[in-house]
Parts: sequence; structure tokens; C-alpha cells
Amino acid sequence: MPEPKTNMENLSGALRRETVKKNVAAIHISGKLSLLQRKLSNVLLLNAYDALTSAQTHTIDARTLAMMVGYNSNDFDTLRSSLRALAETVAEWDMLDEQGRQEWGVSSLLSFAKLKNGVCEYAYSPALAQKLYDPKIYALINVQIQRNFSSGHGLALYENCYRFVRTGSTGWWALDVFRKLMGVDGSDYYASFKHLNAKIIKPAVAEVNKSSDILIEPEFQKKGRTVTDIRFLIKGNPQKAMFEIDDERGVRNLETYKTLRKQGVSDRLARQWISEHGEDYVREKLDYVSAKDGVKSTVGFLSAALRDDYRSAEKEPPPQPSPEAIKAAKIRTAEQERQDREYEARAAERTERSRKLAIVEEVVSRRNPTQRDADKRLFMSSLDNDLDREHFRAHGWRSGLNATKIFDFWEELEPDAFT
Repeated sequence: MPEPKTNMENLSGALRRETVKKNVAAIHISGKLSLLQRKLSNVLLLNAYDALTSAQTHTIDARTLAMMVGYNSNDFDTLRSSLRALAETVAEWDMLDEQGRQEWGVSSLLSFAKLKNGVCEYAYSPALAQKLYDPKIYALINVQIQRNFSSGHGLALYENCYRFVRTGSTGWWALDVFRKLMGVDGSDYYASFKHLNAKIIKPAVAEVNKSSDILIEPEFQKKGRTVTDIRFLIKGNPQKAMFEIDDERGVRNLETYKTLRKQGVSDRLARQWISEHGEDYVREKLDYVSAKDGVKSTVGFLSAALRDDYRSAEKEPPPQPSPEAIKAAKIRTAEQERQDREYEARAAERTERSRKLAIVEEVVSRRNPTQRDADKRLFMSSLDNDLDREHFRAHGWRSGLNATKIFDFWEELEPDAFT
């Protein structure tokens, strides 16, 4: 059997997409999974998604699977135990069908899984596969962002909040429902709201706000003095660029990508073509275009070749794209170049922010303990909402959420600090 490929640039198909449609019901049933098991569940679903309802089983190279989840590719004991946990975890859904009738169902997360000759083969039950594939009820889970999480509760909360980002709120959940979503139902310790808030809610909220592309804030409903319900207000993270991992660095190493760039194709468009069509297909069209004489607009001609699948023997195109096609290609290229400039500007902003945060740390280290305590209290008093204050308590002067305010604060105290 050939040596398994483990580099990101070798991934293809659904795995290149890096996001997976996660059915609402499926998100709800995996609360008791550990962080590793939850990540594994998402990657397996991503790998299988395109053929979820058409193939009975799915396969993925075990080392690639380990790499995407983020653990030692030779640690097959951990992989085996995690797959076993998925097969032993019960999935339950309770939802309305297309006719508005209530539907309840139960299934194991995986109907079976096996490892053989370095390949993981697995399957979903037909009923669960249909629920996971349903395009009407899903959240897009980014498996790159999930790598930022270090706790299962944080990732579980992110998954359950992310699908409501467009509405701005999860709506009210009874605390019993919330405990189930977090996988702590049945625990006497977490039956106490005090313990639930201190050990689950606050740390999970802090991790979501630190590690993902959304910001959340909990609100509580009470009956008398007892908290009975919880909901989360949700908005996009204004510093989302901090979490936009450049997943395409592997693509940029490909010869096909480099050839596209030499032909005048923008960075973003080159990566998009390779992601959508696959490297082999793009290379085939590059070879086709390079063999043509008198091509005036390589980008426009190549765009048409990719779209209409020009082939030397089967589909001979006109010698040149139409003026309209050339004009449309130029407009698309200009837009891609504009997006590239914006991307580079954001990258420069991130670099400058990192530089300033490092300077702040160095300045703080020179102050005595009494001064440092006074600085924190003074800065905290300038923050005007609980979310900013909580983020600063958790991350101190490295709080990305408060970066602009931190820089303004220290520039006032030490005017020459950032010059």
C-alpha cells in the first residue's frame, strides 16, 4: 500500500473545503464527547459529506485524519479509543419533518468504524446520514477554527451558538437543556448553578470569545432568585482576521499555483480555482492554454477553459474568448486583486498589533507590582461593557478584543512607547 500522505496540500475533495454542514440535531447530541472526540466527529463528517447519502461507507487515510484532528499520527491507540467512543455515543433528534410532523429518532454517531492497513473506514446509519446531510438545518463548522479550542465545553458551546449568528441570539434554553448540550447532565455537582456558571459557562464563553470568529454574551432568566434559563447573544468577532488561518499555504506551494501566478492570475483566484477544480484539472487547462498561439488574455482564456472544459480532441473552443468574456474576466480579476489588497492590509494590521502587544508586555514588565495593579484597575475602569472586562480579566494586556483601547491607554502613559 502506498505511503499515506499527511501534508495539507495533499488533501482533496471535501477535505479541502475546511467547513462542514453540521445538522442542528447532530450538534445537540454530541455534548458528552471529549474535545478530541468532538474534533474527530467533525473531520469524519467533513470527509464523508459529499457522499453522505450515496455511499454506505467512507474512508480516510488514518495519518491524514490524525493530522487534521491535531494529534500524533502514530498514536493509533488514541484514535481507536476515540472511534470507539463515537460508536458508543447515542445521537438523539427531536424535530419537525417537511409536513410539520414531529419526528424523534435515535442512533449511534457511527454505525461502525475500523482501522486496517493505515486506512480508517466508517459509516453512519442511513437515518442519521439523512439528518446530517439535510441542507435546511445546519451550521457551518470550520474545522480550522476548531483547532484553536483546548476544551470540549468551549467547542460544544461554539457549535451550539454559531448556527444562530445570523439571528443574534440562541433563544432561551432551560438550564436542563443547556446541561445536556454541554454533556454535564446527570451530574449532581453541576446541578448547582453556581458550579455550572463558574466551571462551565464562564470558561467556555471566554474560550469562544478568544478562539473563534464570534463573540457571545450569556443572559439569564430567573424565577424568584433561582436561575432557570440561559441564552447567548451572538455577534461576529470584529477581530475575525485573527482567526482566519491561511488554510491555503499548502496550495501556494504547488507548482500549478505558481504557474497560475506567473500567468497573471491573482492569488485569491488561483487558490479558488485549485480548490474548486482540483490541481490536476487546472494543470490540464494550463497545458491546453499554453499550447495555443496568439492568446491575448491568458486569464480570460483560462477562465473559459476551466468553465467549459476545453479539450484538444473533444471540444475545440474558438481561438479567442468573446470580448464579453474577456471583459468579465478582467472585472473578476480586478475584484480579486482588490480582495488580495484587503487581505494584505489585514495581515499588516495583525503584524502591527502583535508588535504593539509585545511592546506593552515589555513596558508592563518594567513596572513594580504596585504600579501594575494600579494600571490594571485604571484600565478596567475605562471599559464600558462586561464582555470587554471579562476578556481583559482572562487575557490581561494580551486581550486582542481590547487591543485598540490598550494601545491608547499605554500611549497616554508612555507617549514614546510605540515609536
